This record gives sequence, structure tokens and C-alpha cells, in this order.
Amino acid sequence: MTSPLVEIEGVTKAFGGLRPLRLQRLKIVPGERLAVAGLDAAAAETLVHLITGASVPDTGTVRVAGRDTREIATDTEWLTSLDRFGIVTRRAVLLEAMTVAANLALPLTLAIDPMSDETRAAVEQLAAAVGLPPERLDGPAASLPAEELVRVHLARALATRPEMLLLEHPTADVREEGASESLGRVLASAAAARGIGWLAITEDEAFAQASESRRVRLKPATGEWSEAWWKRLVR
Repeated sequence: MTSPLVEIEGVTKAFGGLRPLRLQRLKIVPGERLAVAGLDAAAAETLVHLITGASVPDTGTVRVAGRDTREIATDTEWLTSLDRFGIVTRRAVLLEAMTVAANLALPLTLAIDPMSDETRAAVEQLAAAVGLPPERLDGPAASLPAEELVRVHLARALATRPEMLLLEHPTADVREEGASESLGRVLASAAAARGIGWLAITEDEAFAQASESRRVRLKPATGEWSEAWWKRLVR
């Protein structure tokens, strides 16, 4: 049996909402494709912080690769754990005055002016993987529509070769017809090509279906999951 990459048991975490975040049990194995509904933006951010070790639970346990996140004692250990994850979030900062190519290069190197041929090739590969048109690369990031901004954030999350993606309401700002489905398919193909899975926190059913994710909904009051087939994901 494959060992879980993420394990959550009996967790509560206060985060400024009307009630704390509650999660009774969750196990995600490498390669898992999971879409979770029922968390607003603040709760989604809190869950990502718990998984990455940026914060620890008030009660319960979060383990990453078998290690309790409370045991992470130094910045170096935390960064090593954080490197397991690629995070897609609107909270991530893009340097809007810089080109899209430069923004995609930053996770790879600080030497972007001038950009080496090797880095440019890596940037073009990332753009292709997420379906970002090549003509966008030399324009400013500020010029991108919402759908293409998601593609940039996804490409940046993939750049460091993570073991798992964490996505916080990735399509919340996307309004273009058919864009959610397109982004779902891109997520599935880009992650499959790298042999990684994801946890997508989303209320976008079209996106979740197109990505072929397993879909569950959290009950905030209890921390339980609403779908009966959730039993296949918990132990």
C-alpha cells in the first residue's frame, strides 16, 4: 500500500471565521486527484497553511510524508517540507510590470535579465504545458486575462517539480465561457505528465469534473465529508 503524502486527523484550527476549521480525517496518497468544496477563501488558505506547515493545528495532527508538522523546528526543515508542494493561489504575487516569461523564470533562477537560452527554453516548456500561448510570454503580466493568469500560476507551481499541487479556488475569478473546463483539462494533463496529484479547493463543478478529480464536500460544523464514497479515501 502506498504511504500517504498528507495525513490529517482530528484537526481544528481557529482562523478568524465564525467557527474554526475542522477536519476529522484526510489521507492523500501520491498521485491522488481530489477536489474539495465547502471551504471559503479564508478556510482554504488555512488548510493550505496547515498542510505546508506554515501553521500548526490547535488540536489534532497533520503529517507530511509521515512527519508531524509540529516537529519541523528550523527554517531549513520547513523549506524542505514546503518544496514538496506547488501552490496555486491568487495570493501569490506576480510582478505585473515584468514580462510573463520573467515571472515564469523566477522560480527557476534570479538571473532573468538577460535570460539565458536554457532558462528561456524551460519557460517555453512550462508555458506549453499549461496551454499559455507563446505570444503572451514577452508581454507584461498585467495584460493577462483571468484565465491566463491561472495558467501562469499553475506553471509557476509546476516549475519546482513538486510532489503535489495545492490549489486555492483557482477559477474563482474566471468568467470566460468554457474556461473552467479548459483549465481542468490542463491541470489533469500537466500533472499527469509529471506523475503528481493535487488537492484543489474549489466550488467550480465544471473545473472539478474536467480535471477528473474525486469530488467531496466538507461539512464545516463537523469536519466530516458528505459523499458516501469518501470511505475509499480515508482510513
